Amino acid sequence: MHFEQAGQGPDIILIHGLFGNLDNLRGLARQLEQHYRVWRVDLPNHGLSFHTADMHYDALACALTDFMDAQQLSCAHLVGHSMGGKVAMAMALTQGHRVHSLVAADIAPVAYHARHTKVFAALTSLPISQISDRRQALEHLLSAGIDEGTAQFLLKNLQRTASGFEWKLNLSQLEQCYAQLIDWPYSELTYTGPTLFIRGDQSDYVMSDHRQAILAQFPHVQAKTIVGAGHWLHAQKPAQFNRIVEHFIDKATNGTPEA
Repeated sequence: MHFEQAGQGPDIILIHGLFGNLDNLRGLARQLEQHYRVWRVDLPNHGLSFHTADMHYDALACALTDFMDAQQLSCAHLVGHSMGGKVAMAMALTQGHRVHSLVAADIAPVAYHARHTKVFAALTSLPISQISDRRQALEHLLSAGIDEGTAQFLLKNLQRTASGFEWKLNLSQLEQCYAQLIDWPYSELTYTGPTLFIRGDQSDYVMSDHRQAILAQFPHVQAKTIVGAGHWLHAQKPAQFNRIVEHFIDKATNGTPEA
């Protein structure tokens, strides 16, 4: 997998969500790099990483394991947002000895209903061969009913080449694998290491109905809610989000139980 690394100290891997790339958690990385060695990765079919037909969570956890092996990382703290949080959870449940601690940002270990249909429709209907500048692409997404903040986020995947614009991400494969990405195949496995779930109080990704599923799979869990934040909590409340994550990882690294 494509990655960027900075800092020195215990290892932390930051994992972005669906349609994202390694730049999404750059702000958190900058703060953590003062005391940790931080790895930001592009997941398969995203950013500059390899394309694959396998996007189920066992395969994504294996890709993360292969990345750790290639970088000679025996163990690391994992921080994942949204789908990246599910990848981190899958890794913790199936390769728990490789995970020093786990942070899942605004995602639960459950299957979700399809909520990205409009996004896929907007992206796949973009006449990319006819686009001459990013403003045209933005106008197309806005006309398709995508709010401007989300549209700007999605267009980070648009890159200019010598022959015109193209997508960095493997859009067609992500759409084909979408049912796997919103699913959750684990129920009997548990991870007993330090775990933190962070949610935005304006988001519906982590609800009270999910409490039992979280406790069953992650019995040593802590939970934090960021007031005034939605699903993009790391971008909407960065100072608070970064402080919560850093404090948790500091405690996990030093073996100090949370007060």
